[in-house]
Amino acid sequence: MDEFDVGARLKELRLNQGLSQRQLAEAAEVPHGQISMVETNKSSPSVATLRKILGGLGITMSEFFEPEANQGGEVFFTPDQLKDLTSRIYSDRAGTIGRLTLKQVGNARDLGLQILHETYEPGADTGADMLSHPATEGGIVMSGELEVTVGDQVRVLKAGDAYLFNSLEPHRFRNISDRVAVVVSACTPPYL
Repeated sequence: MDEFDVGARLKELRLNQGLSQRQLAEAAEVPHGQISMVETNKSSPSVATLRKILGGLGITMSEFFEPEANQGGEVFFTPDQLKDLTSRIYSDRAGTIGRLTLKQVGNARDLGLQILHETYEPGADTGADMLSHPATEGGIVMSGELEVTVGDQVRVLKAGDAYLFNSLEPHRFRNISDRVAVVVSACTPPYL
């Protein structure tokens, strides 16, 4: 499967709206240089930063990663058919973030429900900038351990433990163990 080119997609959307990099940066309230760095793939933005940038374009993460609607009406999916949403979002930045992979089942936008298979390598972290978006999300830890922060509540969840919350609450996910953590989650409306 080819890696998703975040920079090329962002540039395509920005140009389609007739915006300069500076105009998009102002609309998204991010530094001007950040747009250039992302578009040239010299910087991999965090999910929170990419959401801010896409907010400046008036599109969702789901629309960003799923430019084409699902025409096939597919119902069943094999592991290689899951859409990798993070191959270019998360990277090992100075050893502090670690590797996080989010794979989506089908076309979330068309059905209004996003189901993800999430893998958190040891040290993986959604970032110090807490996530917040209008949705409801929940998940079950399938293996390993994952520290989940929602507002001022923090808990380390183990295999079989689950979470469910209003996504407007600032939240963060971190693997603070030395083992891989796997989570199956759902979000409605789609977030990524």
